[in-house]
Amino acid sequence: MNEDLRASEGLEKLGYKQELSRSRGLMHILFTYGLAAPIATSLIGGGPATMIWGLVLVSALTLTLALSLAEICSLYPTSAGAYYWTYKLASPRTRLLLSWINGWMTLVGVWTVALSVNFGTGQLIVAGAGIFHPEWVATAWQTYLIYLAVITFSSAVCLFFNKYLPLIDVVCAWWTGLGIIGKFFLSLFQVTCTNAQPSVTLVALSAEAKAGRRSAGYALGHFDPSSSGWTPGWTFFIGLLPPAYTFSAIGMIASMAEEVHKPSEQLPHAIVLSVPVGAISGLIYLLPIVFTLPDTATLLAVASGQPIGVMYTLIMGSNGGGFGMWFILFGVGIFCAVSISCAASRATWAFARDHAVPFSYTFARVAVPPRTSDPIPVNAFLLSTAVQVLLGLIYLGSSTAFNAFVGVAVICLGLSNVMPIFVSMLEGRRHVARAPYNLGAWGMPLNAIACAWILFAIVLFCMPTVVPPTPQTMNYASVVFVGFGLLSAAWYLIGK
Repeated sequence: MNEDLRASEGLEKLGYKQELSRSRGLMHILFTYGLAAPIATSLIGGGPATMIWGLVLVSALTLTLALSLAEICSLYPTSAGAYYWTYKLASPRTRLLLSWINGWMTLVGVWTVALSVNFGTGQLIVAGAGIFHPEWVATAWQTYLIYLAVITFSSAVCLFFNKYLPLIDVVCAWWTGLGIIGKFFLSLFQVTCTNAQPSVTLVALSAEAKAGRRSAGYALGHFDPSSSGWTPGWTFFIGLLPPAYTFSAIGMIASMAEEVHKPSEQLPHAIVLSVPVGAISGLIYLLPIVFTLPDTATLLAVASGQPIGVMYTLIMGSNGGGFGMWFILFGVGIFCAVSISCAASRATWAFARDHAVPFSYTFARVAVPPRTSDPIPVNAFLLSTAVQVLLGLIYLGSSTAFNAFVGVAVICLGLSNVMPIFVSMLEGRRHVARAPYNLGAWGMPLNAIACAWILFAIVLFCMPTVVPPTPQTMNYASVVFVGFGLLSAAWYLIGK
């Protein structure tokens, strides 16, 4: 009996039929993203010290979440993910309601995080154009149209090149690794002497470093809370938003469960490894930046709100050099848009398969698109994409309200991830005692830390970045979250 056949039989024991092709391994489901898109928030949240040590702190806390999810996922390796885990772990009296709540939080979370990645990649295009045309400020309509172009491209790749997606994911990994490490090794290590005391300082994103070189003390310890208006302590926490966003979708790896070889083994490893891989690549990406960081006020004054292009241009000292650095980052964004769009469609399909969305029979079907050979959930993919396109229209009315979707994504995915962990704790972890990826005696403390971190992160993502807040700087994440909650509650009552 081969491994895929055993996986299919295991899936049937969980209550599902094998409908998708298993063509993925560990490297095909290991992805992280998001460090560059909200870098302005890191600057507001204190600058270099927050960027470096905030990433280290968030990575350590997120690792407890990843280990907790890996344990449960190894026991129930299905694309249904967290809402199925909640159903299996909860008591018979509460499991239906809790899994419904979890499922809708998962669905809203995957839609909005896919939206944020596609839209963030569109904003990177705007930033790239600004390198050569700094006087141009994209209108809301222009930004939305660029976003549509990105989501059209990522959707076309997912729909018509599905059999090549594992290869594309490997190319993404190499692009990201070589791009970030290449920039790192373009950096120089320079021995400087201050008061006859030698120290090794990482200087320059490249040999140029036209914006100036920062000392190790500045790069690793400079903290300026003045831009946020918050107290220094809370300013540091505000600066944790970018790394928290980076790791917000680790639970979405489970969405690919039914296309993975040896899912009980590969999925837990992918979920856990995504954290150190993301942390190491993040540090390699950020260290050259903090050692050559231009004036923070100049970066925060960029009209588009996306200072990446200006930052690279100032560091490199030329438009061409800045564009070269930007292009590496843009490639990462495009690859991640494809990966996250694919994962969002699988999560949508899984929930429809359990008759939990309107017209579920239609969205639960799989089909073979033209020019492909593998069955994929086409209708669910189109639904996920359509929701993102419609939600993107909000940007035309209010960019502030639209930006709340980043917070909503983290809140929803955080709650959906932590719910089965919390339920398992309430049940004395008796179900996960037989999990293939078992945490043993470390399980309860790791679960508790993961729950505490996610609850704190939810509060964090509901707070405005700067104070006093204005209608333009107010954080509307909680408002949008409540709105989605009311819609899902209404559908639950209608469904009953």
